[in-house]
Amino acid sequence: MAVTHSLGFPRIGTKRELKQALEAYWTGKIGLSDLKQTGRQLRERHWKLQARAGIDLVPVGDFAYYDQMLNMAVLLGAVPERFGFGDEPPDLDRYFELARGSKDQPAMEMTKWFDTNYHYIVPEFHRDTRFRLGAEWLFEEVEEAKALKLNPKPVLIGPLTYLFLGKAKEEGFDRLELLPHLVRVYAEILRRLKDQGVAWVQMDEPALVLDLPLDWLAGYREAYRALAAAGPKILLATYFDSAADQASLLKALPVAGLHIDAVRAPDQVPVFVDGYPSDKILSLGLIDGRNIWRTDLRRTLALAETARAELGKRLWLAPSCSLLHVPVDVEPESELDPEIKDWLAFAVQKLDELAIMDKGLRLGVDAIRTELEAQDRVLQNRATSPRIHNPAVGARLDQLTEADFRRYSPFPERIPLQQKRLRLPVFPTTTIGSFPQTPDIRKARADYRNGELNDALYRETMRKAIREAVHKQEALGLDLLVHGEVERNDMVEYFGEQLEGFVFTRQGWVQSYGSRCVKPPIIVGDVSRPKPMTVEWIAYAQKQTRKPVKGMLTGPVTILQWSFVRDDQPRATTALQIALAIRDEVDDLEQAGVAAIQIDEPAIREGLPLKRRDRNGYLDWAVKAFRLASSGVADDTQIHTHMCYSEFSDILPAIADLDADVITIETSRSDMDLLTAFRDFRYPNDIGPGIYDIHSPRIPDKEEMLRLLEKACEAISPERLWVNPDCGLKTRGWPEAEQTLAHMVEAARTLRRRWAPAVEDRLHS
Repeated sequence: MAVTHSLGFPRIGTKRELKQALEAYWTGKIGLSDLKQTGRQLRERHWKLQARAGIDLVPVGDFAYYDQMLNMAVLLGAVPERFGFGDEPPDLDRYFELARGSKDQPAMEMTKWFDTNYHYIVPEFHRDTRFRLGAEWLFEEVEEAKALKLNPKPVLIGPLTYLFLGKAKEEGFDRLELLPHLVRVYAEILRRLKDQGVAWVQMDEPALVLDLPLDWLAGYREAYRALAAAGPKILLATYFDSAADQASLLKALPVAGLHIDAVRAPDQVPVFVDGYPSDKILSLGLIDGRNIWRTDLRRTLALAETARAELGKRLWLAPSCSLLHVPVDVEPESELDPEIKDWLAFAVQKLDELAIMDKGLRLGVDAIRTELEAQDRVLQNRATSPRIHNPAVGARLDQLTEADFRRYSPFPERIPLQQKRLRLPVFPTTTIGSFPQTPDIRKARADYRNGELNDALYRETMRKAIREAVHKQEALGLDLLVHGEVERNDMVEYFGEQLEGFVFTRQGWVQSYGSRCVKPPIIVGDVSRPKPMTVEWIAYAQKQTRKPVKGMLTGPVTILQWSFVRDDQPRATTALQIALAIRDEVDDLEQAGVAAIQIDEPAIREGLPLKRRDRNGYLDWAVKAFRLASSGVADDTQIHTHMCYSEFSDILPAIADLDADVITIETSRSDMDLLTAFRDFRYPNDIGPGIYDIHSPRIPDKEEMLRLLEKACEAISPERLWVNPDCGLKTRGWPEAEQTLAHMVEAARTLRRRWAPAVEDRLHS
């Protein structure tokens, strides 16, 4: 009989109970004991749910109040010294300071977890970083699971992945030097778990699917030789791509088992099965942990049976990766069309599929014939549904020419025309798009959605909020204004709701970071735009002021990446369909007199394949999608884009090829370090490095912002610099947003006084 296990489960709760408890705690509405009680309840509920689904080994340690990488930093005693905590183990309040910042220290850096929309807290390393057992939470959670009569399988981020995803905070230092000391602490953790009676520990090493340098690969041999004898059996888990390049290395490691992703990389299965060591188990990730479509059980079962023929009882079954990346349960979606609902599998349903697979392997195909025939009908229904294909969309794609992907003139010819039209000062100030969403705004949207607020009252409520946002920006002295996005619940969902080819859930929430959850749209068919989506609101905002107002759109790649995407056609085709819809919106905004249009692409780096050999193909269609969306405008219409929480150095040629007139990026948490890559590349167009971390409640003063801007001027020509926050202000409150933006505007004015004559001379030359 194959062992079934889960690599991790969504931690937020079906109704976002963790988010609500976190935000209630941060605002003082509940106490620490209430927050911890919510955590215990969620862990118990999710463990029992997995056990009832037939999971033999229940993951423990996958729960986090903010982030699993931050959990590891605290567990390993690797808290940055700059926070001044000393040797005392951080309590939850200090844990949150690391993630969100404090009065005296900015938060730890945050970036995307591989090619997902989940953000992790980046560990900070110095040459003298020392590790120690810094927390008891893991061992306490093991005892919680044992008290429920469950068989716990603790989950840890492996030492190499933990080091590789961290950041050296001083020059001339290789963080791999820290590995021997780090491994000693991992060994101590394993010994503690062994003393608790733990049989298996899951060690997540997804860095193995990357193009690792040889010295890092050698580090795996060193680390796992030391860890193999320390405690329980180790299941080394890889996911998100193929680890076949490292198959020989992994088979030789002294671990008791390996997990590989057979959804993203089914071709690696025979590579591992062939000559697999007789003393190791092989866990196949057969159920997609990244998307929400029902599994083709016949095809997947055939793959599992082939592997079992070679491995016998040494074959384990699991989802491809942690189920953190999908919603909890599709069953409560009572408003979803029943036909489409049948096509979907969230975390709970994926565990059910795993149980069917297990039953089929144990008892034979006849034992699951009813389930297979039911699924055959569902898959056939989806393949032939008229909801899928729109011939007009395909015909429009076929008619595209190279001219549709190019601006009329190059940037050096466009920018003087844009400056003449916009009439902005040097170091122009702007924001990224959204402003604080007050309870009144959220209530109005909810009431309108539920039919409790009529159209006229809803529109007046939104117009009032837009007027207030515009007037606040004018009072602050911002140069290029925005309408505030008050009508938008989410930067992707808002557009998906107005595009053909999308459907939506009510409870399909997924964690993005901390308490931030998103509800990804589901792309079920061909995408098109029936009517304008934003023109009414942005045109109304422009009527309230003489200053220019940016049109605000989400780009095609980000809409794609932050949705659950249909898997029956190439992602590139879907991206171009979305790009055409956004292009139509851009054209309508320009016709309405909007002089600057921002097309956000924060997810373009996220979609980058994990292996370098696969990247050029992706970047080719991703850049084409953006250029298709943005290239229909006149030269004096300024196109902006925004990207956040990503490393850009390896894709700067593609970013330049987007040919956006202005790009704004997140740089405050990295202390402007990201600009070094733009400087070295000689990035040709305008750039706005963020100087205010909007994900932290901390309010930086003018001098701190001015220091960041002066540092930016060392990397980027001052005439090309814009002044802006890192990201949208949706999650902040008005008092802190106004105070911080006032500091930002004053910093920009101070910079103008210092630099204006020189910058003006360079512009005129």
